[in-house]
Amino acid sequence: MIDLSAADDPARVEAFREALHDAAHEVGFFQLVGHGIEPEESDALLALVRRFFALPEADRLTLSNLDSPHFRGYTRIGHELTGGRSDWRDQLDIGPELPPLVLSPHDPAYLWLQGPNAWPESLPELREGILGWQDRLAAVAHRLLRELLVSLGAPRTFFDAAFAEKPHLHTKLVRYPGRAPDGSEQGVGWHKDYGFLTLLLQDEHGGLQVQREDGGVIHVDPLRGGFVVNLGELLEIATDGYLLATNHRVVSPASGAERFSVPFFYNPRLDARIEPVPGDYLAEAPGVVRDPANALYDVFGWNELKGYLRSHPEVARKHHPDAAERFPVR
Repeated sequence: MIDLSAADDPARVEAFREALHDAAHEVGFFQLVGHGIEPEESDALLALVRRFFALPEADRLTLSNLDSPHFRGYTRIGHELTGGRSDWRDQLDIGPELPPLVLSPHDPAYLWLQGPNAWPESLPELREGILGWQDRLAAVAHRLLRELLVSLGAPRTFFDAAFAEKPHLHTKLVRYPGRAPDGSEQGVGWHKDYGFLTLLLQDEHGGLQVQREDGGVIHVDPLRGGFVVNLGELLEIATDGYLLATNHRVVSPASGAERFSVPFFYNPRLDARIEPVPGDYLAEAPGVVRDPANALYDVFGWNELKGYLRSHPEVARKHHPDAAERFPVR
């Protein structure tokens, strides 16, 4: 449990930074409180999310991500893959509200990810609500990332340039509609996040699990008003494996129950190249574990595009059939 308000208290800040350091180094997951967003505000956001999923399916399908070369919009139940298997959830993917770029064959393929969002005409308040929420969580994550850098003995502004101008913020509205008909428990399969920090708002239904180093599982209980924070692969790369990007999954709720969550991904600009974070801690850094099946890139955009191509192969086939050939050689 990390209380961000302690960062402003001279009597508590040293213990706060030590606890933050230990959580990021040893587990890669923690609960964040004291962040300045009231529980009632989180409740209102979840109520708005429920209203979106209560819309007629025909309304949601008009936002299909199959129509978006930017991987934005609505994904039907079972049409996102993790580990090559279908996740039993549906979702709306939202990013920065920016116009698409006009690209040449020589431009980096990850620039396809910039583009407009898809919003339901029958719920116009969703746009303002989610984009406002995204901006507020970006401010929380910015502050948290600076404190994490200080806890490592690095300059607090070390990553500011990577997030300047057009950070590639990403929010998902997610519903887990009970158990799959075949009995599979995979709400979303074991995975690591690609970017820097994830701040997760979850409702009262559990299901999030974190993998321990010994192969065991930590069950993350819901905490009203709190955010579950986990570190992404870019922070692991930037600290030579000292900070952990940890495997996690969601087990589907029981049949007849629904679970709603809103993960927010605090990501830098698509073209940001991530440099090593300086500090004495590097003497204890174990190095990044390289998985031949999961190439890691020091430019954020390549990591993000890699994840989308794996998770949404139908969108990739329709809009980017040659994308795999455009990645840099590792």
